[in-house]
Amino acid sequence: MVTCKESGVDIDAAGAAVEKIARHVQSTYGPRVLAGSHGGSAGLFHLDYPPGILARNYRHPVLAACTRGVGTKLEIAIRLGICDTVGIDLVAMCVNDLVAQGAEPLFFLDRIAAGKLDPSLAVDLVKGIARGCVEAGCAILGGETADVPGFYAAGHYDLAGFSVGVAERTRLVTGRGVCPGDQVLGLLSSGVHSSGCSLARRIVLGRSKGRKALDEPLPGSAISLGEELLTPTRIYTRPILAVLRHYRQKKVVKAMAHITGGGLPGSVSRVIPQSIDVVVDRSLWQVPEIFRILQSRGDVAEEEMFRVFNMGIGMVMIVAPFYADSIIEQLGRLDVEAVRIGEAVEGSGRLQLR
Repeated sequence: MVTCKESGVDIDAAGAAVEKIARHVQSTYGPRVLAGSHGGSAGLFHLDYPPGILARNYRHPVLAACTRGVGTKLEIAIRLGICDTVGIDLVAMCVNDLVAQGAEPLFFLDRIAAGKLDPSLAVDLVKGIARGCVEAGCAILGGETADVPGFYAAGHYDLAGFSVGVAERTRLVTGRGVCPGDQVLGLLSSGVHSSGCSLARRIVLGRSKGRKALDEPLPGSAISLGEELLTPTRIYTRPILAVLRHYRQKKVVKAMAHITGGGLPGSVSRVIPQSIDVVVDRSLWQVPEIFRILQSRGDVAEEEMFRVFNMGIGMVMIVAPFYADSIIEQLGRLDVEAVRIGEAVEGSGRLQLR
């Protein structure tokens, strides 16, 4: 008699993993998650709790949703056997996109898939996801752990994340109000984040199939090159939401861009009007050493570096000039370093690097 386990899916092991990750999931719960959400067929979230809070905070609430993955950063994690940080990246990629439009993240869902999912691996991955959700202020409302025998190479896995947030329609950050003279603020990144890892991996590993290159010490640091590449993506939600709430009645923050695919030029040009250019002076912040190492080893042109990587700027805010210094100060008090990196001018909807 053929069993499901013989086909590559161990139902008992999967059940054990779910039990072990429960405490990490529940660490993200607040009073808006209804009892019984964990283990049910769908997560339940009370949008108006305490009763009346929705009406007090939002006259015209709009739900925002997005989905992202971690990409080839996972290969570095797999090679190093470090898997408790990429869950943070998964959350960050979603919630940073939400807050870039002014939305407060409410809840998060994940999918973990592998050819054969080791319960201890699932626990470590969800541990990272939970840490990211706690930092972002949202709950893990549901998820899936999937054994897909024969589909993924041995030891490999994939992550997908989905997040939903809420914003006041009249306070959405759309970029439409950007005008000449507005100031461009760069919120510093924690490193490479989760975009550009395909190029970084190619530069560091070359044709190598092992992990020797990743174990090489990072110059001037106590960590390895691989560990530096695995530094989790910074989560900007709480500091940015604090700024937006401070200026609740004013159109102070005109546009925001989460710097991912396309780097600064691609990410910023997507959020500004076609009549505006953004001029960025690359001398106004210090590019982290990891990017210079990658550029040197890969013989990568400067323009390509800025097109692929965040180059030390994880999020951009375009703000009314009078408030720029105040916003920088507020973000600093919330442990996010921000600097002026340029300004908006008349143009044709692109970013100019100088």
